[in-house]
Amino acid sequence: MRLPYLTAALAGLAMSLAGCTTTQDRAARAQADMAKMITIYGPACVQLGYADKTDQWRQCVLQLSTREEMERASASASYYSGWGPGYWRGRGYWGPYW
Repeated sequence: MRLPYLTAALAGLAMSLAGCTTTQDRAARAQADMAKMITIYGPACVQLGYADKTDQWRQCVLQLSTREEMERASASASYYSGWGPGYWRGRGYWGPYW
């Protein structure tokens, strides 16, 4: 009868321990993220006229990545999610049908 509680406690403990990462793990993840950004946005920055592997090229990669993340974040804000486009047209937080 206490088995579900024990299972839930062990699952919670496992999830909390999984969240603990070392500095090396975070650095490796950041390096992998940057390598992915370079693969995706590097060729576009070269086509825009930046010399490959220069500081301006790296800045271009970061700007293109940030721009896409901002566009993705603004597109994912739905009509009913608070500060979406309907909020400023006087419809309030919940939208027009509440």
